[in-house]
Amino acid sequence: MHVIDALNWRYSVKQFSDQKLQQWQLDNLLEATRLSPSSYGLQPYKILVITSRAARERLKPFAFGQEQVSSGSHLLVFATRTDIDTLLVDEYVSLAQTKNGASPDSLARYAEMAKGAINSMNKTERALWAQQQTFVALGNMITCAAMMKIDTCPIGGFEPDAFDHILGLNEKQLTTTVICPIGKRDPNDKYGQYEKVRFDINHLVLEQ
Repeated sequence: MHVIDALNWRYSVKQFSDQKLQQWQLDNLLEATRLSPSSYGLQPYKILVITSRAARERLKPFAFGQEQVSSGSHLLVFATRTDIDTLLVDEYVSLAQTKNGASPDSLARYAEMAKGAINSMNKTERALWAQQQTFVALGNMITCAAMMKIDTCPIGGFEPDAFDHILGLNEKQLTTTVICPIGKRDPNDKYGQYEKVRFDINHLVLEQ
């Protein structure tokens, strides 16, 4: 499917069908998300895949009762790391050495720059930076899902502290940033029949 056709096809599903995604579909979508860009390549987030309907029902009251949380095929929870420090750069450098056979000297300038950027931020700024990278991954996932004809509904309306507690994220040094049910739309979802509403390109884009 052409990307423009895919983006016109997608919408934030309000009513999912009971159809489950096949494992290969989920795997491919997660792989596409793994390949998302991020600042310095550091990917300061984790993605939790919640399959259990019981677990999703437990979370639903803390997402203002939104039915999509429990009715989709899976619930993806994008959780940002709360332990952001220069060790994250060391993890990446080690991985780059393993993957590409890069020498420590060839990565020294990158490491110095990335560590300098992290050290220049206070705790609040690091959290904001990490959340921004998490949303980049979310956006890429949504587009890739549309290309695969997988439906999504990104949700920002929920209680992060409750999600963190139920999912045991504090112990993992993570915090919930955004959630996204995925699956297949119910053909009776009236929102799927509406024309997409977006501002005109001339309203949105400024050329200088």
